[in-house]
Amino acid sequence: MKGIYRVLFFIAAGGLIILGCISNAEKTTAKGFGAAHHVSVGSGRAEMESDSAAYVPEADGGSVPVLCYHQIRDWTPKDSKTAKVYIVPVANFKAEMKILHDKGYHSISPDQLIAHLQHGAPLPSKPIMITLDDADESQYSVGLPELDKAGFKATFYVMTVVLNRPKYFSRAQVKELNDKGHTIGCHTWDHHMVTKYTEADWVKQVVKPRAELEKIIGKPVMYFAYPFGLWNPAAVSHIKQYGFTAAFSLAGKADHEAPMYTLKRQIVDGNWNAEQMMKYIEHIEKGK
Repeated sequence: MKGIYRVLFFIAAGGLIILGCISNAEKTTAKGFGAAHHVSVGSGRAEMESDSAAYVPEADGGSVPVLCYHQIRDWTPKDSKTAKVYIVPVANFKAEMKILHDKGYHSISPDQLIAHLQHGAPLPSKPIMITLDDADESQYSVGLPELDKAGFKATFYVMTVVLNRPKYFSRAQVKELNDKGHTIGCHTWDHHMVTKYTEADWVKQVVKPRAELEKIIGKPVMYFAYPFGLWNPAAVSHIKQYGFTAAFSLAGKADHEAPMYTLKRQIVDGNWNAEQMMKYIEHIEKGK
């Protein structure tokens, strides 16, 4: 497909390898702040009424940055320029979590964010959402200790095809993350983009993986992240139909008819240092 680097799967003795997970729209926003990805807070009652008539706009009209990570590991000579956007070196991630902690940020869950957007529930000072996609093992072995050190909780969007495979989460790790207070969200079975689904695909890619995650963690899975961050009206309709509370994207504009199902995130570019990440966050907090 033109303009998209597809996800390629190689299942062999060594496990499953995922190559490429980016669209042209994502590449643009990962490099700069011209179309920054965040959740607007207090952006106007009309935008939210279709999802909740009880929405109460926040008085200060600010925004909550929603960060998105994939792999947390040092680059190798084989990593392409595109791949490096998605691979945050270990030292960078540690510095990013430390600077957020030191500057007084408080991580929030999707439940807190939605309660705020729909009902005006208060948020802690300097709220931020931290999300991690694809169930890469580095998120557990490297990311989790740093999150714990900073006192942060995150949302892990899991694709179930990789569970118990080398270099990815085990089912036991998914349960442990949930038991520690992190949120587990659905990220399909094998990361195929929802804009291409047939009816049968929805069962394979969303219904069954969600049920599997719910069996692992013992409670409902209420949040969804679109593979590649891409969605269309048909996808939004299905996600609403299945009873998800909200869904998160990466590319394109939010849908004013269904804003809770097109909430925005920003990939933390692996080329950024902690100060550059903070510039993005401050840009969002100013309502840019």
